Amino acid sequence: MDVGGTSVRAGVVDERGSLLDTARVGTPSEEGALEDAIAGVVEDLRNRHDVAGVGLAVAGFVARDRRSVMFAPHLAWRGAPVADRIEKRVGLPVLLEHDVNAAMVGEHRFGAARGAHVAALVALGTGIGAGLLLDGKLFRGAYGVAPELGHLTVVRGGRPCPCGKYGCWERYCSGTALAATAVELLARHPGRSTVLAPQVAGDPGSVTGRRVAGAARDGDPIAQLAMAELAKWLGEGLALVADVFDPEIIVIGGGVSESAPLFLDEAREHYAGAITGARHRPLARIRTAHLGDDTAIVGAAALALEAAKTPV
Repeated sequence: MDVGGTSVRAGVVDERGSLLDTARVGTPSEEGALEDAIAGVVEDLRNRHDVAGVGLAVAGFVARDRRSVMFAPHLAWRGAPVADRIEKRVGLPVLLEHDVNAAMVGEHRFGAARGAHVAALVALGTGIGAGLLLDGKLFRGAYGVAPELGHLTVVRGGRPCPCGKYGCWERYCSGTALAATAVELLARHPGRSTVLAPQVAGDPGSVTGRRVAGAARDGDPIAQLAMAELAKWLGEGLALVADVFDPEIIVIGGGVSESAPLFLDEAREHYAGAITGARHRPLARIRTAHLGDDTAIVGAAALALEAAKTPV
């Protein structure tokens, strides 16, 4: 299950990573109602399939033992023993995982990072989520909250971030960042936009990353400049990641990756030029996620199945 701020998406996944069935409900804002919704979806799918375990991919801080949610900005849980509660409700083993960690597992077992020993997944959405695989194993850090790559500072004193810092990578490379860059460029270059400006005339708040990407496809000069800025910052950030972890493959996921043809080749060029020792070392392969929106669901299911088979 992928438990997000808007919806709870679930899928029945077999040992080959194939999605056999799906279900979806809206995400309640109250803690008890959220757990009711999760239990209800599990029961719905169990009525049609023989289910061995439940994996919950959560957008938040999951404790290292993967039994509780410490903090999730868009969910009701705060220091909540979620795995124990759901297990009591559904009578199945339950495992929690950070959503991008789960996506990293999905892509490693069945997708773009299959067979890699050192890999990174960078999910470009509202912000940046990240997962790291070191020596074939997920890296969660000492307390289970690593890696927060989206909050690396790339511009000192730059754009404010909801995390409280300034100049975070995700403020320059995400769907939200793409919209913010486009708004700045529209103000700086009035009259240059042929598609985007007429769409959002009089309402800068209606600029979204998806709308900017669409305008870039249609040839809008301002939208294309905004996309080039995103490509630059993606390449710069990936070079930082590679300098620290030296991955053999980097997987780009999240909603923004749907527009990868507009920015990924340029990002690769920036990455190749910004990395330490450029032209004198092997470069990570940079690919888009193969499993799309289902990556976290598949990964969470794989981890849950693995846990269900492990004797206590």
